[in-house]
Amino acid sequence: MRRRTLLAAALAGAVVTPAVASGTARAADPGPSVTRTGTTTLDNQAIFFVSYDGLVNNNSFQKNGLLTYKGYQYAVWYTADRGAVVGRRALGASTWSTVKVGHTLRYNDSHNVISMGVSKVDGRLHLNMDSHSDGFTYVKSVAGLMDNPGGLSWTASRFGAPQSTLDGLALTSQFTYPQFISTPDGKLQLSYRVAVSGNGRNALAEYDGTKWTNLGEWSSSTGTYTSEHGSSTARNMYLHGIDYDRNGRLHSFFTWREQNGAVMCSSGGITNHDTGYVYSDDRGRTWRNNAGTVVGVTGGSDKVSVTDTGLVVDPLNPDHSLMNQESQFTDSAGRPHAIISYVPGRFGQCTTNYVADRTANGRAFHVRKNASGSWQKTEIPVPLNSSQRTKLILDKYDNAYAIFPFGRIAGASAASGHTDWRILFDGSGLNAFGEVVIDEMRVAQDGVLSFMYQEKSSGTTPSALHVVDFRLPA
Repeated sequence: MRRRTLLAAALAGAVVTPAVASGTARAADPGPSVTRTGTTTLDNQAIFFVSYDGLVNNNSFQKNGLLTYKGYQYAVWYTADRGAVVGRRALGASTWSTVKVGHTLRYNDSHNVISMGVSKVDGRLHLNMDSHSDGFTYVKSVAGLMDNPGGLSWTASRFGAPQSTLDGLALTSQFTYPQFISTPDGKLQLSYRVAVSGNGRNALAEYDGTKWTNLGEWSSSTGTYTSEHGSSTARNMYLHGIDYDRNGRLHSFFTWREQNGAVMCSSGGITNHDTGYVYSDDRGRTWRNNAGTVVGVTGGSDKVSVTDTGLVVDPLNPDHSLMNQESQFTDSAGRPHAIISYVPGRFGQCTTNYVADRTANGRAFHVRKNASGSWQKTEIPVPLNSSQRTKLILDKYDNAYAIFPFGRIAGASAASGHTDWRILFDGSGLNAFGEVVIDEMRVAQDGVLSFMYQEKSSGTTPSALHVVDFRLPA
C-alpha cells in the first residue's frame, strides 16, 4: 500500500559504528549524568484527580507547563480550589511568587491543562487553558513582563482578563491540546487540534506582537486506512511534539489514531498506529516528508494525510497499544529524535487491555535520525511499569535522557550512537504519581534538567506539586 512506503533504515536494529551514529561526539565529551541539586515546592495542596490515567497538572502534551526565560523560571498549575496559577522564581531561588489569573478549572478532565508561551517580539507571557474538544480560556501578560522580570512586580495587574478568544480571534468550538512555539524570528505560534479524537485535524495560529492570525489546518482526518483486521475512514494525527531547531526548521513526529475500532485485533486495545515524521522550513506553512517532498499546505486543500507516501519512519499496526503524544527533541545538528512506547511483539501480537498491557509489558524506544541520514531505533531496557508517557531531552553534548513515569531518568551517550541506555536516577524519594512536565528551554540555557511532578494521592485529595533540578554535564 502507498502509505507503507518506508525508509528502509526506519526498521529497528540498524547497526552503525559510534562515530557514524553520533556525528558530533568527540572522545573527550562526557557521557550522560544527572546530579540532583534541589527541589522546590510550588503548592502543598494542588488539585488532584485521575482522569484518562493522568493528572491535569502533569500531562505529557502540556507544552509548556514549565519554562525558563531570561534568568527566571515559570510554572502553571491549578490549586486545590481549582484556581489557575502562574508562578515564577529567579533561577536558583528556593521560593516561588504566585499569581492567580482569574480562571477556575471547569471539569475534572486531565486534558484541560495550562500551557505557556513567550512572544519574544514584545516580551509577553501567554497562557491557554481548560479545553477538551470545546472552548478555551486565554490570558496574556502586559508587554515587556518577560524582558524585565527583576524590575517588574509579579502581581495580577500584570495580566489581562481571561478571554474565550485570542484577542477576538475565534478558532474553533472544538479545541484541544494548546502548544505554544516561539518562532526563530520572535513571533509566537499556537498549535492545536480541531474537532475530536479519532476525527480531528491539527492547526496553527500565529501572533506577531500586534495581532493573532489563524494560519489554518494542516493535517487531514480523511482517507482510508486498512489493517489486517479492517478499515477506517476517519482519524486524527497526534503529535509527539512540534519544535524549531537552532537552524529554524520545524519538526514534528506523530502517530495516527483511527476512529473505527475494526482496525484492531481487540476492542480493549487502542487504534494508534505507525510513527510518522514531517518538517517545515517556512514556519509551518508547508510540510514535507523525510525525502523533502511537500505533503501538506497549512490552510490549503492539500493536507498531510494517512495516504501520503514517505511519512512513516517506524511502522506498527494498531495491535500493540502504541502511545500518542510522547516526546521529541532535536540535537545540536538539528537532527530529530523521539521517544515512542508500545508493547513489543515478544509479549504477543494482540493487546487486549491497553492500560494493563502497557503497564505489564510496555517498553520505550528511542527513534532518531543519525549523521548518515538514516533512521535508527533502540529499545530502552527499562520496563515502563505504567501506561503513561516518557519525556526526552538532549544535553549540550547530544547525550540523550529519557524521563520515565515516576521521575525515573535513563541516559544514553552520543559516543555510543545512543545505544548504551542505563538508569541514572531511579525516582527515589519523589513519590511521583506518573508523568512529569519538562522545562525544555532550561536545558539549553543553563545545563539543568528541571521537571515538575505531583505526589501520589488518592481520590480527589490534593497533594504537593514540586519542581526538581538535576545538573547535566558541564
